[in-house]
Amino acid sequence: MSFTPRALILDLFGDYLRYVDSEIRLGHLTTLFEAFEIAPATVRVTMSRLRREGWFTSRRLGRETVYTLSPHMLEVLDEGRRRIFAPASSPWDKSWTMVIYQLSEADRQGREQLRKELAWQGFGPLTTSTWLAPGDRRVDAHALTSEFPTAQIDVLRCTSDGLDHDRELAGRCWDLTTLAAEYEAFTVENRHLVQTAGTLVGSDALVERTRVITTFRHFPFKDPRLPQDLRPEAWPGVEAHEIFHGVHASLGLPARAYVAGVVGRDVPAPPNGQYE
Repeated sequence: MSFTPRALILDLFGDYLRYVDSEIRLGHLTTLFEAFEIAPATVRVTMSRLRREGWFTSRRLGRETVYTLSPHMLEVLDEGRRRIFAPASSPWDKSWTMVIYQLSEADRQGREQLRKELAWQGFGPLTTSTWLAPGDRRVDAHALTSEFPTAQIDVLRCTSDGLDHDRELAGRCWDLTTLAAEYEAFTVENRHLVQTAGTLVGSDALVERTRVITTFRHFPFKDPRLPQDLRPEAWPGVEAHEIFHGVHASLGLPARAYVAGVVGRDVPAPPNGQYE
């Protein structure tokens, strides 16, 4: 697969560099990018652009430029890591959280951003402006009111007429058939790594680990991590999650060792509670 520089920056900082003072010299970053066949000029242009966008601050260290991740981007990485490594499902109290929003017809960008945020939070669209999530998600939903002050957002907690109706609602809010097919494709592509990941070292371990997480981290935007009662039978997301967690953990030590060799500093594993 081909790696985009911006996404690769997030993956390298999210898994490694944020645990080394959240900073890196441009020369070291260029060396890491060589493993992904990305040219030095592309790295320089990308980092300069991301600095202007507020992702990083920079300083000079002799003839080198050192880039440090901004506090806001650290928060983004923390939230992303929490969602990517969350369990495949969660307990359910048989209730739903409903969000009904209104925005000016002229505010197209605001509507699109609100929908993206709702999807990221695990809500699915029952209608264009009515979204559902299983369980009590009112805290998450109410937090959106400060992010979108021009929107009228109503948050309700409700129940349906029973489990059959609940499953019908889930099928209307999420395209579970397509999601299942995508999980199955991920599993077919990566199942062999369960046996072979332990043989990879150096840059091969870093590239393969990054490829797996780059592929998998799109699922939190699509998968609400439905409770078992609401999922179709033999849900393929379960095996996909097991493969991802197992492969990511197996490749952690050699990938961190390679990054440490490039940056000249120890790269520790994430602290307890921040996932392997």
